[in-house]
Amino acid sequence: MKFHDIHEECGVFGVYGHPEASNLTYLGLYALQHRGQEGAGICASDGKHLHLDKSMGLVADIFSEKRLKKLPGHLAIGHNRYSTAGSSVLKNVQPIVANFALGSLAIAHNGNLVNAAELREELEKEGAIFQSTSDSEVIVHLIAHSKIGDFYERVIDAVKQVRGAFSLLILRENELIAVRDPYGVRPLSLGRVDGAYVIASETCALDLISAEYIRDIEPGELLIINEHGLNSMKPLNAPRLASCIFEFIYFSRPDSYIFGRQNVNDIRKKLGVQLAKESHVDADLVIPVPDSGVPAALGFSEESRIPFDFGLIRNHYVGRTFIEPKQNIRHFGVKIKLNPVRKLLEGKRVIVVDDSIVRGTTSKKIVKMLHEGGGAKEVHMRISSPPIIGPCFYGIDTPTRQELIASTYKTEEIRKYITADTLEYLSLEGLKGIVPESHNFCTACFDNNYPISFPGERLAQMELFLK
Repeated sequence: MKFHDIHEECGVFGVYGHPEASNLTYLGLYALQHRGQEGAGICASDGKHLHLDKSMGLVADIFSEKRLKKLPGHLAIGHNRYSTAGSSVLKNVQPIVANFALGSLAIAHNGNLVNAAELREELEKEGAIFQSTSDSEVIVHLIAHSKIGDFYERVIDAVKQVRGAFSLLILRENELIAVRDPYGVRPLSLGRVDGAYVIASETCALDLISAEYIRDIEPGELLIINEHGLNSMKPLNAPRLASCIFEFIYFSRPDSYIFGRQNVNDIRKKLGVQLAKESHVDADLVIPVPDSGVPAALGFSEESRIPFDFGLIRNHYVGRTFIEPKQNIRHFGVKIKLNPVRKLLEGKRVIVVDDSIVRGTTSKKIVKMLHEGGGAKEVHMRISSPPIIGPCFYGIDTPTRQELIASTYKTEEIRKYITADTLEYLSLEGLKGIVPESHNFCTACFDNNYPISFPGERLAQMELFLK
């Protein structure tokens, strides 16, 4: 978990052809827990029936051995949720299961649809009854309402109508289908273990179950996995690729390989090196905001030749809720998660490296903590991404534009607000110089250049809808 105001989107995992499919899916979701902590679900098939179990909370707290035994079969899909569209309630936890004319299906979706509201309105006029407020349910209804051909043609018809980001898993009684939007916004990987196929949002989930990485699911690809093996088709096209560049900066786990076998840790470290080149300052110590700031801080330290150390210690056992003391303790929300090491920091000129600033409130508390609790002489804030000036509509829970401090204030004004001695961001050019083939990435949060268009006048409404 991180301490700023951008939250993970979702994680998906699927298995075909393994006698312990639900157990493997549980482990896969466990590895993808960083992508969503609000709720999780698994749907398994025994070849005849779909079996679903889902709940609010963390994967390890939800699925006991007893509950997993109620999910029999050799194929399964799972989902970790962080609410990007639709409120945080059990009915919005996925997978979503439905029965219709061609049988049963379950769906797990990572991403966000920018035209979900319009499609939902049209479907409701046709008599569709929605069980949740999640935009993912729109896809289920589009498949069920399609009048075109066989099941696969219905899926293609459905995904051709939606706009936005989707890494999608569909489970039927005897097959697993993966679909990735043509822009390739969110990562999705195919692997193999013990003769079974597995699909995961990130390769770290493949690593946990000792699965061999085969390849990425391609942007615009529909992959069918059943008794006939793999059947791939590419029914979706887009004018360009637009993979999410923020997956490298914060969302994906450092040990994952995403978007064509790029290692996340390696990219983050290089961002730190570039940041040091762009924003040198005389100092005694480089420290990260853990955990996501660690690789960039290491890169910054190596390039600047200023010693690296852990000046902020993170409490890894903070749950989603805790009892706050009745008396006023300054900066309590941050202090319960982070604590400065005074012996390291006292009297030092400190460079603190973080991956982003969103509202600025957390950075302000960290700077004050380093001064007051750590005794730092100077605090220089360095950010391994450009200023975030635009909200994300493609599957990340970001604040509205008005709440993004960099959309309204200049860097010097932000520096004064967070009370740092200096503040520097990585330049957008520096970021693009590190990420391979950066023209194939979405940078809308940094430049307001949204690659997937919105329906008509929906931009302002979208910000409200996603909140």
